[in-house]
This record gives sequence, C-alpha cells and structure tokens, in this order.
Amino acid sequence: MSLVVGQSLGLTLVGDGLSFRNSRNNAGKSKFFFVNRRRLARAALVQARPKEDDGAASSPSPLSRATTSAVVQYRRADLADDLQAEARALGRAVDASIYSPELIARKHGSQPLKALRRSLEILGALGGFALKLGIDQRQGKLEKNMKMRAGQLRRIFTRLGPTFVKLGQGLSTRPDLCPPDYLEELAELQDALPTFPDAEAFACIERELDLSLESIFSSVSPEPIAAASLGQVYKAQLRYSGQVVAVKVQRPGIEEAIGLDFYLIRGVGKLINKYVDFITTDVLTLIDEFACRVYQELNYVQEAQNARRFKKLYADKADVLVPDIFWDYTSRKVLTMDWVEGTKLNEQLAIESQGLKVLDLVNTGIQCSLRQLLEYGFFHADPHPGNLLATPDGKLAFLDFGMMSETPEEARFAIIGHVVHLVNRDYEAMARDYYALKFLSPDVDVTPIVPALRDFFDDALNYTVSELNFKTLVDGLGAVFYQYPFNVPAYYALILRSLTVLEGLALYADPNFKVLAASYPYFAKRLLTDPNPYLRDALIELLFKDGKFRWNRLENLLQQGSKDRDFSAKDALQPVLKLLLDPNGEELRLLVIKEAVRVSEAIALGTVVDTYNSLPEFLRSLVFNGNGNGPLTMSSTELQSTLELRDQVSRIWGLLQSSESFDPTILQPILQVLQQPEARRLGGRVAGGVGQRLAARFLQQLLRATTPSSSPIP
Repeated sequence: MSLVVGQSLGLTLVGDGLSFRNSRNNAGKSKFFFVNRRRLARAALVQARPKEDDGAASSPSPLSRATTSAVVQYRRADLADDLQAEARALGRAVDASIYSPELIARKHGSQPLKALRRSLEILGALGGFALKLGIDQRQGKLEKNMKMRAGQLRRIFTRLGPTFVKLGQGLSTRPDLCPPDYLEELAELQDALPTFPDAEAFACIERELDLSLESIFSSVSPEPIAAASLGQVYKAQLRYSGQVVAVKVQRPGIEEAIGLDFYLIRGVGKLINKYVDFITTDVLTLIDEFACRVYQELNYVQEAQNARRFKKLYADKADVLVPDIFWDYTSRKVLTMDWVEGTKLNEQLAIESQGLKVLDLVNTGIQCSLRQLLEYGFFHADPHPGNLLATPDGKLAFLDFGMMSETPEEARFAIIGHVVHLVNRDYEAMARDYYALKFLSPDVDVTPIVPALRDFFDDALNYTVSELNFKTLVDGLGAVFYQYPFNVPAYYALILRSLTVLEGLALYADPNFKVLAASYPYFAKRLLTDPNPYLRDALIELLFKDGKFRWNRLENLLQQGSKDRDFSAKDALQPVLKLLLDPNGEELRLLVIKEAVRVSEAIALGTVVDTYNSLPEFLRSLVFNGNGNGPLTMSSTELQSTLELRDQVSRIWGLLQSSESFDPTILQPILQVLQQPEARRLGGRVAGGVGQRLAARFLQQLLRATTPSSSPIP
C-alpha cells in the first residue's frame, strides 16, 4: 500500500531509501534526494493531496477520508514541530545585542586609542571630501561638480566598510537630507566587500549551532557564492533531507566594528544638531533610528522571523516567492533558508533568454510594493535589484529580510488621500496631509509650501498618468522636501525608492513604461472597495465637486480598478450603499438624490428620443400631430448633455457587469439593504424628483408646442 501511495505522489523506492521530487520552493526545478525508509510514511502523507472531486463521485471513499485526516494530523504535527524549532532558534539568539547609545558610549568611550585610530581613518577620508566641497563652493562650482562629488562619496563609503555602506544606502532614501544627484549615486551602493576566510565561517556555524558541519550538511560550496556588508552566503545541501539551501554566516567582529562606528557617528551628529543651521532634521534621531535597524539586521533569527511574516502576508499570490526558513539551522549569526535558483532582476537578457518578460516581473513587484505600503504596512526596507530574483518559472523572489519597516495605519490611508488631493490639484489639502503623514510637526506653517507644490505639480500634471515619470515626480518632490523643514519618515522614503528602482528596471525593457500607470489600478480598487471611513470620504471628495457628481471620474476608476485582478464588483457596490444609508449621511444623500433624479430623467428622456428617432417620418408627424419639434423641446446642447449622461451611466453599468466576479446574486444583499426604511424613503424622494422634472418638461412641451423658435431633435 505504501508503494501505491508513493506512486501517486511521484515517489520511487530506491534501495534502502526513497527518491522523490521536492515540491518546495526551488525555483521551478526538480530536485531529487534520498531519505531513510522509516521516513516513507510521513513523507508520503505530508506530500499527499486529496484529488479534486470531478463531480462523478458523490462522496469520498473511506480511504481518501482516512488519508485526508492523516494529512491534517501530520500538518498539525509539522506546525507544532516548526513552532518548537523556532523557539529553539530564539533561544540561541537570546544574547543578541540591542542598540543602546548609552551602552556603546560606555564600551567604546573606555577605549580611546581604538576610537582615535578609527576617527583618523574616517576623518582622513571624509575630511578630504569636505575640503573639495569647500573649494567647489568658493569657486561657484558646487552645482556643476555635484554629480562627480556624489560618485566620490559613494566610493569613500565603500572603502570605509560595512557601517558606511549601510549608511550610504540609508542616505539614498532621504530626499530631505541629500540633493537628487547624491540620492541617485548613493542608490548604486552595493555590498562589494571582500570575503572573509571559509574556515572562520565554518567554525562560526559549528559554534552557533553546536553541531559539526558534517552532521548538518552533506556538501557545502567551497567558497561563498555572495558576499554582503554583514555576512557571506554559501550554497549547501542538508544531510537529513538533501534539500539545497542558502546559508548566510555573519562576518567575524562585525558587531564590534559597527558599534564603534556608530559611537563616532553619533558624536558628529551632536555637532551637526548644535552648529549646522541649514539641516533642519534632527540628525541624532535619524542616526539612532538607523543604527537600531542595523543592529536588528545583525540578529539573523529576527531576519528569519521577518521572512516568515513577509511570506505569510505576500506570498499568497502565485507570482511571488519567499524562501522558507530552516529553524534548526538558524541562530543569531547563521541563517539557513531555501535555495532560490534565479536571475537578478537587472539582468534583462538573461531573463528574456528563459522566455520571461521583465515587465511582467516588474508589475508583480509594483503590486507587491503597494500591498506592502498600503495594505499591511510591513515592507522590505532594502530595495535594490540584488534582492529581487526572477525564477525560471516566472515568479518574483524576494531575498534578504534583515532590514524591514512598517507603515503606520493612519499613514496608509493618508497616502491614498494624498493621491486624491493630487488628482484634484487641491494643494492646500496636500500641504495639510503632511501633518498626518508626520512629515511636518504641527507647529509648522504650511502656507509657504503651497506655492512650491503648485508650481511643481501644475507642470507635472500636464502629463497624463500614463506619461508621468515616477522618478521625475519623486525627484521634484524631493527637491521641495529639501528646501523646506520636512522630516521624511523612513517608511515613505524607502517605498518610494523601491518603486523608483522597479521603474528604472522596467525602462530598460520598455522606455515608455511608467510605474504610476501600473500603480493606478491598485489605488482605484482600494478607493472603490475599501470600507474604511477615511477612504470612503476620499472617494466622495474625488467624485463630487461643487455639488455635482463627476461620472467621468467614476468611469475612469472602474476602468482602472477592473485591471486589478482582485477587483470585485460586489466589493465596489457595498461600501457605497452603506455610506449612502448611514444615519449621518444626510448631506451626501441630498447630493445623491439630486444626481439620481438627473440620471433617471436622462434615461427616461433618452428612451423617448430613441423611440422617436426609430419611427418612420410619417409616423412621427402622425403621432405628434404634425409637431416638427418632436416629443421634447430642448436645446441641442442640453439634449446632447442628457444623452451623454445616459450613455456614460450605461457604460459604468457595463463595467460592473464585466467584472469577473460579477453575479446577479450580488444584488440580493443590496435589495435587502434597500428594504430598510431609510432606503425606501430615499427611493421615494428620487421617484418624486423624477416625476416632478418629467411633469415640468411635459408642461413646458405643451406650452411651447407651437413655438417656432424651439430646437427640434436632430
């Protein structure tokens, strides 16, 4: 029987072991390995999946029920084992260091000679750079040489080691601290640091896991396959299962070196806060915030937990891949996870040679980035092409979860509201949004900022959404931030950088690609479907202006929102109805009643006009008693406007019907809502309004039936 189950799973007995295809995330490639025969039953049950009922069988067989039950039990056992393994890993990281300015000051302040040597090394590199900047300023060449100096600073940071590589990468996301040329150059900083000896790496693995290397791995790559600022990565094969894994090992002495550097950098930060007036941001706070993130990155168990959380939130989409963690082989300085076979996202030719499209992968990255920023708020804080891989089966794999960040819930909704204000060109509201976004302290007057926003965005918004370049928008907004007392939160700067990187990658494949056009469907879907009160208010603000409903805006939102694969017509209808029937929604109901009367009248009059135009000429004269003006007396402009409104509403209904999730049954709960007393009163008011307008038009028609100046229906 075991053999039969094994065959159904694609398993084959070989000698004393079992050869089977590994279905875990291995970039679409089939991997084979051996396990002991005693693991056969468990492996078969864990891998088994009950077949989908094709409708021919009325109920599952006792065997399939037993198998399903066993699968559930083993899944639970696996989950329990996994939680226990994670707890053991946390135990191995119990002594992980936490950033404390007081502790590093106490430690490195007691080592003055060591601090002095490092200070001279840093001052020698950065002092020479500062001298060149001073000369440029005296000669009036600061702007002219900015690009060249930015490149020099990038190379200096690389030479100064891991702390400054990380610092440069952090500065590349701070438009409030650095001019655009520096942002662009520092964004190119890569972890191009020399490797450390393999013997030290292997000794670290054995020391951290308290196991011999041979008992963990059946093979390990003879040298690192990648070196980063904080560690280096080996490719290995687990002995117990044969699975191919990536093993990241921390650099020896890295914590000591980083602690000393931050001790010295904090000293400089204090001087800047005290004596440099043109930098309005609290530099010391930024340094502490950044140092805290770097220290978190030194704890590989924390990184493993980040990866698990990221996988749970975002790998629910079929085109996103996040490697899984092997907790029993993970500690504070060693991280073991699935090996991902893939190509860096900036290697376009290699990707396309596999039959994949870079733009598809970039689009996946954009949608995932938007979900990270605006849906769950937990996002990847180290966005560069080396951390994004295209797998052979077309998935986008995310790597390196050491630096993560979170968007506060209030800010998530404020960002969407900010986009609405941008579309409406409401620059006063945009300026006030910066309070909610924590860009400005409440005591800062936004009045002087409004003209700067108007000057920049009035020019930028002359382009359509599909034409507007995201990098240009970010750089222009960054220039505004740099000129005024903005303190850009790290989460906002990082996600903008991530989207800019993705747009830059896409431009190699398609020079006309624009990340804003790719992002708009997500924003439209959220505005139409999210029941959050803040977003419902933003939707009203977008659709109503001066007491009139902007049907073209709704049509555009539906067109864009329907491009998002998660768009649901049901979700788009329900929040609007709830908002309309809210006890506090009288003001909105008055606007809706007015608009509903207009639409109902347009549909009724449009039907009359269509009927009239479909009649033969002799019948028109006969039915309307020789009245050449037809059934209505309207100006050509009014008639055209009425018919356009009728046609626009018809198109909107067609868009709702074209939704993949559209089903007439979704109207059932809507009909139930309409049975509520408030809804019946609302319907009565609409019907009464329509009746009054049609009666007025009919009376007008009777009074003007013989007036020659009336305009006939075309």
